[in-house]
Amino acid sequence: VRDVATSWSRGSRGDGKSHQQWKEKILQILAEIQAPLSLLMLRLCNWALLKLLKRLFLNVQLHQGQLEMVLRAARTPNVPLVFLSTHKSPLDGLLLSFLLFSQGLGVPRVTVGGQVCSPRLRALLTRLGGIFLPSRMEQTLSDQDEGLLGAVLATYTEEVLRSRQPLLIFLEEPLIALRLSTPAQQWLAMVYRAVRDGAVPDVLLVPVGIAYDVIP
Repeated sequence: VRDVATSWSRGSRGDGKSHQQWKEKILQILAEIQAPLSLLMLRLCNWALLKLLKRLFLNVQLHQGQLEMVLRAARTPNVPLVFLSTHKSPLDGLLLSFLLFSQGLGVPRVTVGGQVCSPRLRALLTRLGGIFLPSRMEQTLSDQDEGLLGAVLATYTEEVLRSRQPLLIFLEEPLIALRLSTPAQQWLAMVYRAVRDGAVPDVLLVPVGIAYDVIP
């Protein structure tokens, strides 16, 4: 990120004010991607989700073979986990986060796709582990803005993997099945880049999923 900012600063004044402007831009992009986890919000939402599950479903079943595979992968030393999942309903992110958290795997960072979120819902999801692509990445940007957005996103992905936070990537949008979504392509590209550039030695790609008798 510093390299990108420095290269563009050379074309400008390069004074302290310019550096401060770059820092503000970087923090603004980072705030669009994620927010610090809130343990209080996580506990409240886990409690509320249990109540919701009892009202929505007759039962929730865990596939013991899949669960054992996930737990075995989590025991691999010094290798970050990247969970890959299809996307059947808008509840998938909350359900998978709840299940992984309840099995002692920590709170995953969950990619939220292109669905429209109100500012309040977005703020809540980021506190629960949701991560978003910066909104301006979908727009036509100047080389300067695109370079900075890409650098911040790539660095953020590297830090998530390096700190061994589980990362959950949904491969498709809920209403468009069997087609790799644009956000998924971008997140997978960031993971590939982190391994290619040596930020992490390797990653474990673990398939997870939810099946419904009736999709809510």
